[in-house]
Amino acid sequence: MNDITLVGIDTGGTFTDIVVLEHGSNGSAMRQCKVLSDPSDPSGPIVEGLQRLGLENRKLQIIHGTTVGTNAVLEGKGARVAYVTSRGFADVLTLGRQEREQVYQLRQPEAEPPVPREHCLEVSTRITAEGGLLNESSDEELLQLRKHLETLGVESVAINLLFSFLRPEQEQRIAEKLEGSWFLSCSSKILPEVREYERGMATWLNASVGPVISRYLKRLQSRLPGARIAVMQSAGTTIAAEQAADQAVRLLLSGPAGGLAAARSIATQTANPRLMSFDMGGTSTDVALFNGEIPLTSHCRLGSWPLSIPSVDIHTIGAGGGSIARVDRAGMLLVGPESAGARPGPACYGQGGAKATVTDANLVLGRLPENILLGGYLPLDLQAARRAIAQLANDMGCDLLEAARGVVRLANEHMARALRVISVERGYNPADYALLCFGGAGGLHACDLAELLCMRRIIIPARAGVLSAMGMLVSEPGRELSQPVLKPLAGLTDEDIGQWFRVLETDAQKQLMDEGCKPQSITFRHQLELRYKGQSATIGINWSAGGAHEALFHAAHARASGLRLPHPVELVNIRLSARAPAVLKSIDIREVCEDPMAAEEIHMPELAEKVPLYQRTGLPRGEPLQGPLLITECAATAWIKPGWVVRADEWDNLLLYTQ
Repeated sequence: MNDITLVGIDTGGTFTDIVVLEHGSNGSAMRQCKVLSDPSDPSGPIVEGLQRLGLENRKLQIIHGTTVGTNAVLEGKGARVAYVTSRGFADVLTLGRQEREQVYQLRQPEAEPPVPREHCLEVSTRITAEGGLLNESSDEELLQLRKHLETLGVESVAINLLFSFLRPEQEQRIAEKLEGSWFLSCSSKILPEVREYERGMATWLNASVGPVISRYLKRLQSRLPGARIAVMQSAGTTIAAEQAADQAVRLLLSGPAGGLAAARSIATQTANPRLMSFDMGGTSTDVALFNGEIPLTSHCRLGSWPLSIPSVDIHTIGAGGGSIARVDRAGMLLVGPESAGARPGPACYGQGGAKATVTDANLVLGRLPENILLGGYLPLDLQAARRAIAQLANDMGCDLLEAARGVVRLANEHMARALRVISVERGYNPADYALLCFGGAGGLHACDLAELLCMRRIIIPARAGVLSAMGMLVSEPGRELSQPVLKPLAGLTDEDIGQWFRVLETDAQKQLMDEGCKPQSITFRHQLELRYKGQSATIGINWSAGGAHEALFHAAHARASGLRLPHPVELVNIRLSARAPAVLKSIDIREVCEDPMAAEEIHMPELAEKVPLYQRTGLPRGEPLQGPLLITECAATAWIKPGWVVRADEWDNLLLYTQ
């Protein structure tokens, strides 16, 4: 490992962030780089950034969070897919759950089905709910299926037979007959659980983004032939690039997961186990509630599609530094969700953008000093920002500063609403948490958001602008496996359940050993998904031999709904989380402390007196400083409002509290 350089990469909508951990005689040091992203070829900025850091000829171990799959789904640019299912169920994906986006509207907007009707094909194989085989497709039928698929011009095939998780060999048989011509995705491998719609959607998503991810990773590997590449999964764990394409659906929340992995390290570092994370980048903002462990869910959505794969429990909104501000026909100011992206980007980037954005507003207000280099290399154009905001002010009928303040205030309200969704709406009081702000723009809005939510503590971590990329380095290789059971819990023994878990453990261990993980270092977490008989929703309970799991379920159900029912408890699924040690145990990398530097005094249009401007690396550690003041570093700026006090801890995290 000593001759291999560790690299964390987070590809966002506006910037691609790269952090490099290097070991030397004086200990470990971390370098960083930001490069404007290129959605048409995300591998280009990665190579450019590594060249800037002088790493072209090094042996690299890269852990990469990518939005390639996410963008393919949201933009409808995935592969053309054929959907193969049991006879009579070709319309399952089209019918969905009959959920209405606008509940009370009589005429619902038409939506395109995930797979066109002519690409939904049926076979006669039919499995019963008890696992019996009613009918099996003949070899001749599967040969005709292959010939039909050849006429459709599809790139992928998603196979989702009814009750396939009870007899996975039936889907495998079909896949073997179709091998060689298409990317194949079997539901019994992707999501072997009940609910044919959710299982089918996961299988379709995997088939849709699998070829896209595969092409991207092959291109990246060809441009970095000496690198070992792992990819972040939605559950906050990593998977080797060679295995990633087959499980592409598990990469759809790849980027945001890195931020939560870093949050876990920061929580330990600062002794703050209860955090509300706020990651504001150029295109979007991700928020999450953190109680000591990375929060996971199996019930989230990506755009309009359900995603039933275990994923980090985050809430994302289209509000970032590049969010475009405009005035609608009624004279109302709107901010986002449309973003200026990386090119042309905000007006102040000097790339040809002319529309006012949140970043332009912060620059006009002086919260972004005009003489800094964004990301360490990109100069800011104050006059271009003023022109963009002036046009907005003209449309609003107000002066320049009022328009800029309005843009920032409205963006803050959008982001505060997102933070309330993951806290107040779930019964948590934001005042009981510290606000962990990161991302390139997070520190500019930290104090405003804390005040809106009546929070009294803020943490702005060291290297906040590239924290998600740093989180890649402390992410563990892992797998999330499941198996359906659908039996009364009372009739099952610990030996029954333990035997099922041992099968999953063997599978997970083999996958991780194929990546080079040592079997003795792999740890497992076991969970039961339980419900009252007749219910649809489940509650997860940790399992251990001899545990009072039924009593734990009753208590959990009472906490969630206020009800404890007399019905029998049913075990729906078992879930296994397997983890191997991360490449880096923590991000406790201390910067070389420069001598404390005197603050530069700068003028901010909003304030009568000049404001101190500190460089973060020269900030006196442990010494409290009172706002207002600005703190800049290579990839981020923090605005400390009047009424707030900031102190840098031994790791250069900024700890803020109200006076």
